[in-house]
Amino acid sequence: MQILAPRLVRSPWHGVGAAGLAVVLWALVPLLVEQAGELPPLRLSALALLAGALGTLPMARRRRRRDATLPGPQRLAIHLGMPLLMAGAVGASFAAFNRAPTAEAALILYTWPVLFLLASRRLALGRLPISTLAGALLAFAGAALLVAPQALAGGVSGAWGGYLLALAAALCWALYSLACQVPAWRLGERMPHLLLVASVIVGGASLALEGTTALPSPAALGAAAALGLGPYGLAMLAWDRALRDPQAHRIGHLAHAVPVLATLFLVLAGAAAPDWRLPLAALLVVAGSLSAAR
Repeated sequence: MQILAPRLVRSPWHGVGAAGLAVVLWALVPLLVEQAGELPPLRLSALALLAGALGTLPMARRRRRRDATLPGPQRLAIHLGMPLLMAGAVGASFAAFNRAPTAEAALILYTWPVLFLLASRRLALGRLPISTLAGALLAFAGAALLVAPQALAGGVSGAWGGYLLALAAALCWALYSLACQVPAWRLGERMPHLLLVASVIVGGASLALEGTTALPSPAALGAAAALGLGPYGLAMLAWDRALRDPQAHRIGHLAHAVPVLATLFLVLAGAAAPDWRLPLAALLVVAGSLSAAR
């Protein structure tokens, strides 16, 4: 008689719950960066990535598999390219919050789901549908609503540099999300290693560019640890789980709520003054994202 092993049935809510957790944690990033304001951006990035590496160590799957079946370029992309993307995304976003108003830089940073959608649609279909392009333009119009006054008043000076850094961070996050969809790379299982390498990269850049500073206050260290354990630790694993869900193309829409939540948290905490442009820009970003995903 043949004994059949029971089938493992996964609830469809697992992916939704994982994506929702990641969205809430990511929305807390600008507020936590405000709490760690005394730390230079690269120093804060290195500490946060190190905390993320330590925090994900017990949560990552422990599977010993050889990478011999992967071509050399793919192994290089995993072990060097992914840490560089993480370092660029975190370092550029923290520097953007330091150079531009936090709420405005956050809205530009969180246009990355639109960039991810554009790239994934282009790769999957070989073209970009009109609805996708129209939705992307609507989302970027929301970001432009915040950038335009600064651009007209100060040209390429002032906060404009912070806006460009936020856009660079968005590009890095979009590329990283694309890489999460490659099953053979198993980025979730490699998360502690990737975060640790990224921390070393940013730490070296911090020593070269920012020099050494006095020991930060316990509050700043606590904010850096919270950034690493939450948005860049648990959230990274949760997002990797969500993107491997069969309904990932629908679950990914939850990421469009990040700019709204981030703005709401900043205003409620008193870190950002209420401005009519902020809710309107957030509405345009979310509406454009959902329209592009149709």
